[in-house]
Amino acid sequence: MSSSPSLEILVREAEGFTVWSGPPFTNGQPTLKLERVSCSNTKFSVDGSKLMAMKSDGIISIYDATSLTVVRSFPIANVTAAELSPCGTYLQTFQKPTTPQEKNVSIWNIETGDLAHSHYQKSITKASWPSIRFCLDESSACRLATNEIQFFDPKDFSKGITSRIRVPGVAAFELSKTPASHVAVFVPESKGSPGSVQIFGCGEELQSQPSARRSFFRCSSVQFSWNHGSTGLLVVVQSDVDKTNQSYYGETKLHYLTIDGTHEGLVPLGKEGPVHDVQWSFSGSEFAVVYGFMPACVTIFDKNCKPLMEIGEGPYNTLRWNPKGRVLCVAGFGNLPGDMAFWDVVNKKQLGSNKAEWSVTSEWSPDGRYFLTASTAPRRQIDNGMKIFNYDGKRYFKKMFERLYQAEWKPESPDRFGDISELIKSVESLKLGEGKSQGQGSAQKKAIAPNPIAQKPAAYRPPHAKHAAAVQAELLGVSTAGEMSKNALKNKKKREKKKAAEAAAASGANA
Repeated sequence: MSSSPSLEILVREAEGFTVWSGPPFTNGQPTLKLERVSCSNTKFSVDGSKLMAMKSDGIISIYDATSLTVVRSFPIANVTAAELSPCGTYLQTFQKPTTPQEKNVSIWNIETGDLAHSHYQKSITKASWPSIRFCLDESSACRLATNEIQFFDPKDFSKGITSRIRVPGVAAFELSKTPASHVAVFVPESKGSPGSVQIFGCGEELQSQPSARRSFFRCSSVQFSWNHGSTGLLVVVQSDVDKTNQSYYGETKLHYLTIDGTHEGLVPLGKEGPVHDVQWSFSGSEFAVVYGFMPACVTIFDKNCKPLMEIGEGPYNTLRWNPKGRVLCVAGFGNLPGDMAFWDVVNKKQLGSNKAEWSVTSEWSPDGRYFLTASTAPRRQIDNGMKIFNYDGKRYFKKMFERLYQAEWKPESPDRFGDISELIKSVESLKLGEGKSQGQGSAQKKAIAPNPIAQKPAAYRPPHAKHAAAVQAELLGVSTAGEMSKNALKNKKKREKKKAAEAAAASGANA
């Protein structure tokens, strides 16, 4: 599509960040769109319209992500965290409080530079930041307070709190995506009462009673995952202790709730073990789960929790849906070897595979044609670098760095790009043509063989046992593979002949 925007990549090293032109590259190398800017942290807004850069002197600069020029800078002392709202309208900052009454969480209007809202918060964690959460289109905003969720009007924060949902003991929440019609809340178990996840409507008349609820014991924390369309919620429930003693890392269960209450229960997983990752497709009509003790299983379910496709087993713990929804990357990152398998979910076949060792982050490009992996600090202090793969797993680009902190695509709406299915069809026809030219033509396309299932590892043998086996082989002439040398075989035959002779003599004497 001629109107499709060009891809761009943000790269942050120890000296600062730069912006590269994205693939396809001319002469196989990217070009610089923005020279290096010194900073300690950077982040795009969800829609890709703004870019935030935190600098060491306490200044936060906001860039227009299209022109890559600074539109406003905020000098904020003692700032420890900052976040852009999804559409780049507001900047939210957290400062270390000096007094208990100081309002240290601030919402700044980027266009005007004015302070739109502020409140006090003692501290922040990964779960409690950002303090005020916006939905994707910024039509709604809310925050977690003691025993309640407070709602604001993002168009006019001066109204203060516009509505509340009273939930005693609430510890976490998540707004639905688009539309922002519902909010999910988590209440931990307390004094013998079970923990629970509840879904409330965001309209004032819908906030008195939950539309869906699920209770459970042995629950330390939860991870929420709303689908696009805001009709279903996946909840990974984590327990610090596994009662069956099968896992040192505790126990995880996957629950599924719909906003109308028609489904409230466990997702039927066919193998015991932890839930490694769960991801909704961009259409919101199906989700993939990788689960179970290694080798893990991968299954795709529809919105009614019915299995659509079994991808099989392998060393996997990561799922990444292509923005166009057709291709799914199944990978094993972190402490796994980095295997990646790329699946065409529509035709239920594997497009290709590859390996990206030591990957810390991974994501698809907005047009769905490239997959970027990065090995970054501080998680990894050596072998930092980034790789870009085509949608079928073929490596397109690789670059190593002395120290790489961040490598990510500039966000764009996938709707602005052409459909990837046309590309898949053209590549398949090209492959078929190549096959025919080599004398392998046939009326039927050759299916790509799936990844082999990992074989069961052999029993552990300590080093001294291996050494003993080697010494035995040397003395007796038996190889470690179980085969006998010529001398050993000759000696064995002599012993057998001697035994046979002795046995014959003994039988003659008895007669």
